Amino acid sequence: MLHLYRQHTPRFARTSLAIHSTKDGILSVPSRRKASGYAKFNWEDPLNLESQLTDEEIAIRDTARFYCQENLMPRVLHGWRTEEFNHDIIPEMGKLGLLGPTIQGYGCAGVSNVAYGLIAREIERVDSGYRSTASVQSSLVMHPINEFGTDAQKEKYLPRLAKGEIVGAFGLTEPNHGSDPAGMETTAEEVDGGFIINGSKTWISNAPVAYGISWGVMGALEDCIERTRAYALERHQFNRPLASFQLVQKKLVDAQTEVAYGLQASLQVGRLKDQGKLAPEMISMVKRNNCGKALQHSRVVLDILGGNACADEYHVGRHVANLQVTNTYEGTNDIHALILGKAMTDIPAFAN
Repeated sequence: MLHLYRQHTPRFARTSLAIHSTKDGILSVPSRRKASGYAKFNWEDPLNLESQLTDEEIAIRDTARFYCQENLMPRVLHGWRTEEFNHDIIPEMGKLGLLGPTIQGYGCAGVSNVAYGLIAREIERVDSGYRSTASVQSSLVMHPINEFGTDAQKEKYLPRLAKGEIVGAFGLTEPNHGSDPAGMETTAEEVDGGFIINGSKTWISNAPVAYGISWGVMGALEDCIERTRAYALERHQFNRPLASFQLVQKKLVDAQTEVAYGLQASLQVGRLKDQGKLAPEMISMVKRNNCGKALQHSRVVLDILGGNACADEYHVGRHVANLQVTNTYEGTNDIHALILGKAMTDIPAFAN
């Protein structure tokens, strides 16, 4: 390890402190050599995530990005203001193969879990609500049918779900139960022609799986960073752009650092899932970390907008409100901490 570290230490860092004697016996320190062989830093992709993706994954991401920026973004603010869900969106996503993308056959794309995460990232870069709907459709409706359904059920439902012709839902949370699913009170009694369900459910529309969330919230935070950075460069106070102030730069850098780390963690979990090496606790870790960091830093960069933070046409405040929700559903920050705590100590702390 030490040998490798020495090999990769920049040359100027190893030599700049070397002391040489001159003719007159005066000690001198040679000037620092100009570093060479380094790539140009890309602030939008600090750790070069792009180089870790396959050509197929990049193409899928670009398809999702183009659709979301050109077709979803122009409609999302109206929906936010009127509290209306646009029912054209899900069929449009279905036509592009963005629903149930990891499933093989039945009209689905059959791509990697990383590609699925990239799709979630691009959708939530625009809006958490539509990403949630797509995630529910793909992971909490289509995935269980594909894994546990009969051949007849798969043939009946999966092609139509993949096209967005029908929209599924997942019902867990109840008025008195959320993080403790074992305490659910709702019952389902099988009768001729179906089931009779007795009980109450709440918050059913927003319920995607946690892995997709870990990618999605990073997309939302990325959009917050891009928008506040552009604002800080354009907006002037005291005859200088906001971006020239140290505290503003620190806020942007802190947020972008967390995006870079969060995307690397999500990428690793996705690769492990594709390889069949995933432990559920890994998802708890990335969901807990990425949701918490996205909420924290979106709030911080929101301050860059000053009074305009209250104006929804800047979109950052909308992201902050959405990220409060993503931090709660599919396991709160504390619940995922307890899952990880049990894994570390082998002692369950959910109830005493």
